[in-house]
Amino acid sequence: MIFNSIHFLVFFIVVTVWFFRLQHQRSRVWLLLLSSCYFYMTFIPVYILILFFTILVDYYAGLFLERTDGRTRKLILTGSIVANIGVLVVFKYFNFLSASLQPALHALFPSVHTPILDLLLPIGLSFHTFQALSYTIEVYRRKQPAEKDIVVYALYVMYYPQLVAGPIERPQNMLGQFHEFRPYNWNNVKEGLLRMSWGFFKKMVIADRVAMIVDHVYDTHQQQSSLTLGIGAIAYSVQIYCDFSGYSDIAIGASKVMGIKLMENFRNPYGAQGLAAFWKRWHISLSSWFRDYLYIPLGGGRRGALRTRLNVFVVFLVSGLWHGANWTFGLWGVLHGFFVSLFPGVKTTEGGMPNGSRVGAIARVTATFLLVTLLWIFFRAPTIQDAFTYIGGIFTLNGGGLSTGLNTTEFLLAVLLSILMFGAEARIKRFYFGSDVLFFVTVFLSVIVCYFLGVVGETKFIYFQF
Repeated sequence: MIFNSIHFLVFFIVVTVWFFRLQHQRSRVWLLLLSSCYFYMTFIPVYILILFFTILVDYYAGLFLERTDGRTRKLILTGSIVANIGVLVVFKYFNFLSASLQPALHALFPSVHTPILDLLLPIGLSFHTFQALSYTIEVYRRKQPAEKDIVVYALYVMYYPQLVAGPIERPQNMLGQFHEFRPYNWNNVKEGLLRMSWGFFKKMVIADRVAMIVDHVYDTHQQQSSLTLGIGAIAYSVQIYCDFSGYSDIAIGASKVMGIKLMENFRNPYGAQGLAAFWKRWHISLSSWFRDYLYIPLGGGRRGALRTRLNVFVVFLVSGLWHGANWTFGLWGVLHGFFVSLFPGVKTTEGGMPNGSRVGAIARVTATFLLVTLLWIFFRAPTIQDAFTYIGGIFTLNGGGLSTGLNTTEFLLAVLLSILMFGAEARIKRFYFGSDVLFFVTVFLSVIVCYFLGVVGETKFIYFQF
């Protein structure tokens, strides 16, 4: 089940109405847990056993971590981490590692062939693995008491709005909310539905329409002009942002309807003045996860400039490979690490505004966006060679207009909608309708726009593959 489907619409309405009809928090927790199990099992049902396994391991690890001291606590934490990362490695990285080692092993032992497993990647595995790790690490650090109720803990891992693609939540934010009874609140319902409408608009009307341009250009990049390749690269920047942030908006909105608050995952990332600032605004839940659980434990910026740069490289390499079991993602991460180390940030005044003129700020935003766009090519291309070929095609400045394979109407509509989205998004997220009539009209118009201007069909979200 994916968000942009009739199946989800019916599921959401039934679960939400049922949620508010229940007058006991325990019943609500059970409803959300069972609903989340059903939501997950609509993909590959048997894979829910993987979630049950890690839930049991981490639940009991948390209880033992709270009761023990010394070396035993480290062993328990290590066991929990190994169990979670082990599952991730088997399903996501085993074939990648096997294929990467095959040339070296074949050179030494010609008759040896590394095995390849015929396994499908469980949907959302990287996300709920990191969320589970957050819990045991926070309990180990004694910043979070162990959850005694296994049903509540299971819901923390499996909560359906953010189960597949985040935000990656911390236990401090979620566990308490699952213990607190929240009465029906019409203002929460309005805010949540409007946020969901905005997410559907970004996904169906912008991301999925822009995807047509992106797919055409990338599939035929060797025959395209520099202009077309540049447009295709920028189009992918728009697509991946609207696709992923659209998912986050729907998840945040669906939770808001029930009075449950999820963290913001994006904060105008393409308005950042530098790559370091970009990563404080893009996929915030993942960036902060790597900061707190990898960068700082490695030493952060406390051990000199050289060690700091090394830590940054390690974090971005791991972040790149977290996104996908392919060296294109690894190189994408390393390049981000290189540029973040080279240009660590923009100096600001006491009021928080960047120093320098408005023209300088615009130039930095533009330069950052173009750099991010170039690096996205490694993220999108199937191989490193394809990525370099694509980039080379842009900078050779070969002549020619737009590809004849592009629909001009589709292209102009995508440009117009993208400009509208980037210009209005911050205001739309803060907007509140006091008038119920205006609210209903807005939601109705959103449905009409998504149906007639959007791509209607169960198109997957980009981050589902991670």
